[in-house]
Amino acid sequence: MPRSRRGSPPRRTAAVALTAAAALLAGSAGCSGPPERPRAERPSPSPRPSPAWDTSPTSLAAVGDSITRSFNACGVLTDCPPTSWATGSDPRVDSLARRLLGAKALASRTWNVAESGSRMAGLPGQMSRAAAHRPGLVTVLTGANDACRADVSAMTPVAEYRASFAESLRTLRAASPKSQVYVASVPDLRRLWSTGRDAPLSRQIWKLGLCPSMLGGAEDTGRAAERRRTEVYRRVVAYNQALREVCAKDRLCRYDDGAVFDYRFTGAQLSPFDFFHPSRDGQAKLAEIAYRRVTAQD
Repeated sequence: MPRSRRGSPPRRTAAVALTAAAALLAGSAGCSGPPERPRAERPSPSPRPSPAWDTSPTSLAAVGDSITRSFNACGVLTDCPPTSWATGSDPRVDSLARRLLGAKALASRTWNVAESGSRMAGLPGQMSRAAAHRPGLVTVLTGANDACRADVSAMTPVAEYRASFAESLRTLRAASPKSQVYVASVPDLRRLWSTGRDAPLSRQIWKLGLCPSMLGGAEDTGRAAERRRTEVYRRVVAYNQALREVCAKDRLCRYDDGAVFDYRFTGAQLSPFDFFHPSRDGQAKLAEIAYRRVTAQD
């Protein structure tokens, strides 16, 4: 019987070891199975699409203050709705409604519920009346009276102004969720003062109490007067920022990006009766600014 070489394991032992190893490998392969294919990723839900802005609304309601009522545009101490930038019928103004709807539709498909002298706190009530008509578009221009107070300390606080505007939009949405909203910025009252202050007649009229926080002592350029006017200016800037931010949260609201605030009204574009409110020409400019924004493809 042949002797095995010293140090070499018997062949049978080696065979058993190989067999055990093969079984172990086979068992491991059987447990793990074929490699898994990566799961197809579940597609995330598409964001809710924003409704398309309609550049051709078929009806229009206007809310706001004396500017939208066209106060002093064609008479002394009186509203002149036919020359309103928003809903007027005067072809020389060519109002936003006239441009969008045509002259024949003005009587039946426009509603001007703005009120001269109103402030932002009154806007929710106006918006409720406007919403009752389910208008395709609502125009908003208000805030000058919130800054035009007897004293700067009486100006509407920004937080209150913001809250009233937000409430107005909620009021509209509750009654007319599909109405679009165009929001005009509050005009730059300091620029209006600068435009009219050199005319002796305007200074005499302003002494009657028109926007005293800005126009009072129109010829006074001292430090205290300038500080007062700057405070009014900053408050209007803050109002416009509030309009921008609240409007941005509503998918059917467009702010004018400060276009009215930035516009430099000329003397001819201010009322000849108070050198403060827009004249017929000024109303036409407001209509042009609004039409450009409402019909923009963005």
